[in-house]
Parts: sequence; C-alpha cells; structure tokens
Amino acid sequence: MAGLNEERVRVVLVDDDPLVITGLRMLLAGDPRIEVVAELNDGGPVLDAVRDHRPDVILMDIRMPGVDGIEAVRRLAELAEAPPVIMLTTFDADQTVLASIRAGAAGYLVKDAPPERLVAAVHAAAAGDPVFSPAVLRALVRHTRRPAEPAEPAEAPVPEPVRVAFDALTERERAIARGVTAGLSNADIAAELYLSTGTVKAAISGMLASLGVDNRIQLAILTHRLDPPGVDTP
Repeated sequence: MAGLNEERVRVVLVDDDPLVITGLRMLLAGDPRIEVVAELNDGGPVLDAVRDHRPDVILMDIRMPGVDGIEAVRRLAELAEAPPVIMLTTFDADQTVLASIRAGAAGYLVKDAPPERLVAAVHAAAAGDPVFSPAVLRALVRHTRRPAEPAEPAEAPVPEPVRVAFDALTERERAIARGVTAGLSNADIAAELYLSTGTVKAAISGMLASLGVDNRIQLAILTHRLDPPGVDTP
C-alpha cells in the first residue's frame, strides 16, 4: 500500500473505445500509487481536462473521431506546463510513431504491451523519464536506417560538431545512451550498469546539452545513427 502521505500519479485516460477505457482504469487501479482523475472519449476536451484536473500523465489513443491524439498533443504544447503524454495505440507504423514524437509525445506504447510495462511507463513519464516500447524503437530504427523515399528529402547528415561531441563521449556515457536507445528507464539502465539512478539521469542531461538534442528520443535516434547495434566504435 502507498503511504497515506504519498502523492499518487494523477492520470487522464483518452480513448474512444469504452472497453479500452474500462480496461485501463481497472489495470491502473491495481497500483495504489496511481489515480485516474478523468476519462475522455475524444482529444478535443483534453486542454480543459488538464486545467480542471492537473494530471501528471495522459494516456491517449491516436486514432479517434473528432480530434485525434496527435492533434491533441499539438494543442497541449500551447500550455506552459503540459503533462507528458503517452500515446497508447494498436498501431506501430513508422510514420505514426514519428508524427507522435514530432507533435511532442513523451512516450508511445502499443496496446498489447504487458500490464506491468504500462504501469511502469506511467510512473516513468511522471518522473520525466518516458519509456517507449521495443516495437516503437524498432520503428525508429527502421526510419533512421532506410533510404529516403523518392518523394521525401534524404535525412540530413549529422553536423560535424555533433559528431565530434558524440565521439568525445565516455564509454559509460555511450553505454547509457545505448540503454536509452533500447527503451530502458533510468532505473533499468542504472541496474544494468551498476550505477545510481541519479548518476544516469545526470549523464543523460549532460549528453542532451553537449549534443544539442532536446529529449531522449532525439538522443536515441542520434545514437542509432552514430553507434548502431552490432558496430564497434573506437
């Protein structure tokens, strides 16, 4: 049981399927540290729900009639302190993933993710440590590695200053970056590398600053490009 004085993670659920909403509510109810404060069937009322309920995390479907999840995330960006949004969907198509990330989503999980992973993702997002499912990370890998389609421009090369900064990372920083790319939380990376969670968090913040990227997803994409799995780096 959560302590009486322990603050619970406040969650808003957004999905047009009542059965999905019911399932999510029941799943999250199993963790006493999580409280569902609002349930919506469309992305349109999300801004009002955030103002009224001040959630810590939003779990949002992508494909909904009316205002879809991606547009709702874009609208949330208007708020000074928007809560992190985890996109929860049955689709893991590359373009859907990329559109969600570009709109500002803090996480992206497919709906068949194990229940414990969904609960862990809610806590991670509330702590500023969003987690993406392995299927989503594979979609990101496909995007960063595939040739550009004829109708779209080729991906711009990594700027030389960024490449130099990446080459200057320590082996421990590279290991942490690989953990981010694998979709691990700070706690998981810390356990795997025998470090404290604070050390991992500080290292990630330092890498974001030194590499000039804004978030973990950009760090993951950059790591995939400059230090792909299975390729030894000097």
